[in-house]
Amino acid sequence: MTPANPSEPIAVRPVHFRDSEKLMPEVGSEVVTCGAFTKHQPLPETGRLFGQSSLQRLSRLANPLQPKDITFAAGRKHATHGIIQVSPFNSTRSTWRVDRVMVNAVADQNLPINLDLGSLLLRHCFENIVEAHTWISETSIHDKFGLALYRQNGFQPLAYVTYWSIDAEQITNLAENEPDLPNLLPVSNADAQLIYHLETASMPPQLRQVFDHQIQDFRSRPVAEVRSQVRRWLGQSESVSAYVFEPQRKAAIGYFSLRLAQTADQPNRAKLTVHPAYTWLYPELMAQMAQVLSGSSNQALQLASLDYQPERESYLREIDATEVEHTVMMSRSVWHKVRESKAVSIEGLQDVLQGLQPSGKAIPSRFFWDATNPGLRHPAGDDSSGGTAG
Repeated sequence: MTPANPSEPIAVRPVHFRDSEKLMPEVGSEVVTCGAFTKHQPLPETGRLFGQSSLQRLSRLANPLQPKDITFAAGRKHATHGIIQVSPFNSTRSTWRVDRVMVNAVADQNLPINLDLGSLLLRHCFENIVEAHTWISETSIHDKFGLALYRQNGFQPLAYVTYWSIDAEQITNLAENEPDLPNLLPVSNADAQLIYHLETASMPPQLRQVFDHQIQDFRSRPVAEVRSQVRRWLGQSESVSAYVFEPQRKAAIGYFSLRLAQTADQPNRAKLTVHPAYTWLYPELMAQMAQVLSGSSNQALQLASLDYQPERESYLREIDATEVEHTVMMSRSVWHKVRESKAVSIEGLQDVLQGLQPSGKAIPSRFFWDATNPGLRHPAGDDSSGGTAG
């Protein structure tokens, strides 16, 4: 690699395909990745920069219907010292998530420290992706660099996420229970409104405002549906999703989406949503998912719970599920840009006020005030009232 010129300023620019081989993490690099909870939201997954072949990246470029992530690189002319990858979180693109931040560890004393370089990348995204009203991130509670980076750039804690693992033996025991779900229905695009109302009702108002989900977020795109069908035919992947319908309320009260692992060494992943008023559905839905997994080669299951779901965490502890990881979701509003704008100096304000002075003298009034009759005014020069013009 050509040595960097210390006098050359660090610039941030979009990443091109020809840069992908230069952007792999180096030994000692600081890498902050997005957690699985925000990454596996209803919006279809975007491709990753790392670990992708050129053919995969070109296929994403040729598909305009797939939501694109955006990647920026920071560095000098002949050296790249850090990258950031962001993507839209919802279909309206009002909320964006930080997928990955990578800062290479370099020995150049003329470079800013890693935290400053990461902040430079984040702020470049804040200033250039103007459609983003809110930014979200998710990082491990043990990642000191990631937490410091987000806090320094205005992110505030939104929710704490706990990832749970249920091993094969526990899944077998759960599958022995027959679930009592008479109104369990498969999910289709026609049910998007029901799933949308269930998701928004099961989260606090602050989280609901940040996620800014719309009904179209829970509909599958035609291209994604065809691709999923092809994968099922080829036996490469399988996913199962269903919801519990309440006839009296005409609403969905429970939902699960189960993504089966492609290989035996990977766990199966589930997304589970239960209405706060129907927490008795947890064992029923878990038994249903366990029966789906009973014939698979790997029955281990991973799912997440948030700090506002105490009933779910109590149930998972009751069945001896294992806590695998703890992360924190953080959010940042674009209103931080108001505080980041340059303060107007007093001298500059005085210059503006001087320019607002009247260009000529004021015209004297042609009316006088009658002290004896305050409600009456007379034209100047008219002494019929006996008063004098003031």
